Amino acid sequence: MAARILVAGIGNIFLGDDGFGPEVIRHVGIDDPDVRVVDYGVRGMHLAYDLLDGCDILVLIDALPDRGAPGQVQIFEVDHEAPETTPALDAHGMDPAAVFASLHALGGTPPRTVVIGCQVETVADGIGFSDPVRRAVPAATQAVAYTVTMLRGHHGALSGSAD
Repeated sequence: MAARILVAGIGNIFLGDDGFGPEVIRHVGIDDPDVRVVDYGVRGMHLAYDLLDGCDILVLIDALPDRGAPGQVQIFEVDHEAPETTPALDAHGMDPAAVFASLHALGGTPPRTVVIGCQVETVADGIGFSDPVRRAVPAATQAVAYTVTMLRGHHGALSGSAD
């Protein structure tokens, strides 16, 4: 049986670069009945409830905090057993850790989770991206296609940069 994959774009389009996840989702074109692509925006509870319905793998597309390289696209897996060793995901109010906590409270467990994120330059009020984040959208879109292909082929480790 093929793995069911949920590709979820998260972020607030009204906070500059934080809208990265929804923007990337607009450009993802995956035609596979076992892959669902959804723009969740800031609807964390909606994502938690959808995870209760079941999927084998979650691919989160999100803005990452600025660590000195705005526009850098990174791919990494979330270690649900040791979240303190996982890079921070929250550059905004839609905190994936809160989604996973809600999922646990609802009786579910998080699936294998891969994050494709981009370091932000700004999350100030306003619509639109900084230049480095705007330039990163095509690379992130390709990273989604690559990641899904890799996950469909085998379940090996994924991590690195997609610049």
